[in-house]
Order: sequence, then structure tokens, then C-alpha cells
Amino acid sequence: MYKLIAIDIDGTLINSYGEITNENKNAVKKANEAGINVILASGRNYATIQSFSNDLNLNKYAICGNGSSIYDIKNNKVIYEKTLSKEKVLDIIKICEENSIYYNIYTESSILTQKLNYNTLVYYNENLKKQDGKKTYINIIENLYKYVKESEIDKYLKITICDDSQVIFKNILKTLKNIKGIDVLDVEHMSRKIIKTGSTEIKVEYFYTEVTAENTDKWNAIKFLAKELGIENKEVLTIGDNINDKTMIENAGLGIAMGNSNPSIKEVADCVVNDNDSSGVAQAINKFVF
Repeated sequence: MYKLIAIDIDGTLINSYGEITNENKNAVKKANEAGINVILASGRNYATIQSFSNDLNLNKYAICGNGSSIYDIKNNKVIYEKTLSKEKVLDIIKICEENSIYYNIYTESSILTQKLNYNTLVYYNENLKKQDGKKTYINIIENLYKYVKESEIDKYLKITICDDSQVIFKNILKTLKNIKGIDVLDVEHMSRKIIKTGSTEIKVEYFYTEVTAENTDKWNAIKFLAKELGIENKEVLTIGDNINDKTMIENAGLGIAMGNSNPSIKEVADCVVNDNDSSGVAQAINKFVF
């Protein structure tokens, strides 16, 4: 019997349009009502994850920023964190600025960016469909280096770096990997999202990486939470699709890859289910939990 289910959001729980299918909603709610600890484990910050948790009546925990923090929803507090220091963030900003590459910075409550593009453009489009209390707060700042340097914020979940040119992207990856004290996610394929405006569909495609504090990943956060709850690793089921899900998929009692997963994720998974446009999460829960 699985006592903890950790589910990624992008490319897993939500489809290409950023929506949770009814099948996924029903399966997650059924597991939650059965007393299983169902948690969302995402690269997003808690302010963004919160709206999805609310829609699914998940009021226990959320893993944010690729394992940078665990939020205790019921008691409204952070119970675990491994964050980037202000100094590291400033170093990375300087590199991105010098190479004219797009980046944004995740705090616990907002995403800091100089303009809407790539992932922030997708989040902005999601916001258009949400009520004010459920929107992702995107703070557009003209001079991010100056803002971070002068800010009282001293903890940052992660930095996302994006570009649509593979050559430019690979060059920035090489530079980032020379920085000590951080982890750089080695994503091998493009992120592909669809923004729907009326009857018009716009494809948003880009290469991206995510920078976190060293030794930060979803599995380390899940291990901490499982131990706190008295749950063994073999009683954990995880569902994901991308490189930032790899550690939790290969180490959980049962690690499930989505049909749209990166090939390297399918290789380490115990099984592969339908893709995110075909309610793969519901298939996994119904097959292996019920």
C-alpha cells in the first residue's frame, strides 16, 4: 500500500494547455480521500502550486522549487529548505546579463523577471484564467541585479534560464557548471507548451535549465517528508516526466514516467503510463493504488 504519492505538475499533472483533466482530478481526489498523503512536487514556488493544491483539495504539504523547500499547507509554514544565497544569485545574474540570455528568479512568493517570455509567458497566460487569489505573482523589474542586491530577501528557490537557440544555451550551461555550490539541471530537450487565446493556439518552445543550491532535488525533499511522517521509501509512489523528476522516480518504491517523458526518465522508471494530454496521472493512480 502506498502512503505517499508525489506528483509533478508541468508535463505531468497538467496537459499541454495548462489544465488538469477531469480524470486526473477525480483520481487525485480519490487517493486523497482514501487517506494517502498526496503532494505536488514541482519546480514552481508555493504561491503558484497553491492554486493547483486548492483545486484538488490537497491541504497537507507541497514540495517547491525542485526540492528547495517543503511547505506545510495546513500550518502555513516552511518545514524544510535548501535555498540559493543572494551572493550566488548575483553571480548568476551577472553571467546571464553578460551573455544576453533570458532568466527569471523564484522566491517563495513570486517570480522576478525583466520581461515576459518563455516560462513566465506561459504563467502569465495561466493567470488570465485564474481569480486574483490564485494567480502566480510575476514581478517585472527593469534592473534585476540592482533589485536583488538591495533587497531584504536572502533566500531564493531557484533560477530558470531559457533560450530558443541550442548553441547559445549549451554555451551558458558550460559556464554555469564552473560555479561551485550550485546544481545545474542538465535538460536535454525543448520545453513545449501551448498558449490558447480564443481559437488561436500559440506554441512556446525553448531550451531551459534550472539552478538550485547544491544537492537540492525532489527526492531529498520527499525523503525528509517521508521520514517525518513515518513512511518508508518503498511506500512512496512518484509520477513525473522530466530531468528534475529523475531522482524521485528512480528512488521511490514505485517510480512512474509519463508517456511524454524524456527518454532518460523512461529508462529509470518502473513503468510508463499515458502522456499528460491523456490523463496519465489518473491511469497511474487507478492502476497501482486502486
